[in-house]
Amino acid sequence: MLLGLALVSVAAVSWGTTGSVMTLLGRDGTSSPLLVGWARMAGAAPCLLLATWLARSGSARAGGERRMHPRSALDGAKTAMLGVAMAAYQLCYFWAVPRTGVALTALLAICSAPIMITAGATLALKERPTRLTLIALVLAVCGTAMVLAGPPATAARPQDFTAGAVAAVGAGLSYAVYAVTAKGLLQRAAPLPLAAITFTLAALLLTPALAVEPDALTQLTAGWPLLVYLGVVPTAAAYVVFGAGLRRVPATAAGIATLLEPLTAAALGVLVFGERLGAVGLIGATLLLSGLVLLVGAGSGRQ
Repeated sequence: MLLGLALVSVAAVSWGTTGSVMTLLGRDGTSSPLLVGWARMAGAAPCLLLATWLARSGSARAGGERRMHPRSALDGAKTAMLGVAMAAYQLCYFWAVPRTGVALTALLAICSAPIMITAGATLALKERPTRLTLIALVLAVCGTAMVLAGPPATAARPQDFTAGAVAAVGAGLSYAVYAVTAKGLLQRAAPLPLAAITFTLAALLLTPALAVEPDALTQLTAGWPLLVYLGVVPTAAAYVVFGAGLRRVPATAAGIATLLEPLTAAALGVLVFGERLGAVGLIGATLLLSGLVLLVGAGSGRQ
């Protein structure tokens, strides 16, 4: 379990760099979050497809290719659900940002996801989280909320604000659906090809966004080095690593470990951009780390 937690944590830390990259992209003229979401999917998909092809070719040349377990129609539907969930996360999250503000959107989406993952894993995967895991969940979610807490700076109308908040929770739900569904599929599928299919489908579903974004080509050209980084490192590579870790740990534990994402984002904001975390944020970071340490302790006790 400890290896799985380490892998999920590495993925989460990688995801935590996306906020800093978004800040730099805004300075370069790539300001549309939805366009960035599409670029992440579109950049990750060909990398993952190529890596899958190379892995299978190398396995075949080495004589080590194994027959794949026959996929059922239900597995096919679940795989399609992963792509839909990933695309829905991008749409919900980036639609919410201008209506509820970055801080509140992150708070609602990121903090709600582990709770919904726990509920989904209990119902769909028959997981039974231990008492220590539940305590770690409470500490980590409360700590994350304190790290992200802040008055939402938004001038949106009240009805838009409410709709944005609902969309942010929808983003958390989309990620929870992805995590729980992927956990079930990874018992029969390798992380790399599963991620390749997921992000290819998500990229196709988000492609119509290009038609509604003004100056899409200009924005993509201005920020292409950072967009390539987003597609390759915190998307393609990170989700393969996440999948490898998710195979080894309960979905609930993985959901808690992913809360390292906002902690990493906050740390980069302080170290790179001169932001201040404040006393409440520091206490929250301590609670979050305490929850993760408790989670590691619970995992160690089950070895």
